[in-house]
Amino acid sequence: MDKKLAQEMGRISLSMFRKNFFGVFHGSISAKLGDNRFVINKKDAIFDEINEESLITLYHSRDYRWQEASIDSFIHSNIYQNISDAKYIAYCLPPFTMAYALRFNKIVPQDYFGATLFKVIEVYNPRDFETWYERADVEIYRHMKEKRVKAMVIRGYGVYLFDRDINHLAKTIAVIENSCRILYLSATLGGVPGVQSCDLPYTI
Repeated sequence: MDKKLAQEMGRISLSMFRKNFFGVFHGSISAKLGDNRFVINKKDAIFDEINEESLITLYHSRDYRWQEASIDSFIHSNIYQNISDAKYIAYCLPPFTMAYALRFNKIVPQDYFGATLFKVIEVYNPRDFETWYERADVEIYRHMKEKRVKAMVIRGYGVYLFDRDINHLAKTIAVIENSCRILYLSATLGGVPGVQSCDLPYTI
């Protein structure tokens, strides 16, 4: 385990945990180590104290080590194998983004930073939650690849995102969450122009 990489992942994880992007045991973060392996948090990792002991190196071919790893490992693995630009991946649960995605089919940022980074973010509908984890590893990377997006907001589940730079990855989710927070606060003052409610047919 690269000590510097572990410290870097720990620093970003702590920052994201403090922003409520990770739960105590919910979420995942990983880094690509080569064409056939990556490092990811263990399934019992606590995100405000990620270190070398709470990370594990996995090969894409599954072995006994996968039993210790995050339940999300198979999703991270498929993203790394199918998207060459993915160097770091995070799965997080930012509260304003998740709440907004329950009601709307797309996120249209109205703030400067959100609008310059994303004109619009489609909200992906996973449909049946009971079978979601059987489909997630394929549907997530396919959506990212086909739509050419680095961030995927999934209704009722959370946000998956990847980047070549771990700091930029953290910035991206912070911008999305802040945009959703601003949209929420603006709506409490009388509504936001240019957004469609979820009472219309879902668009995926």
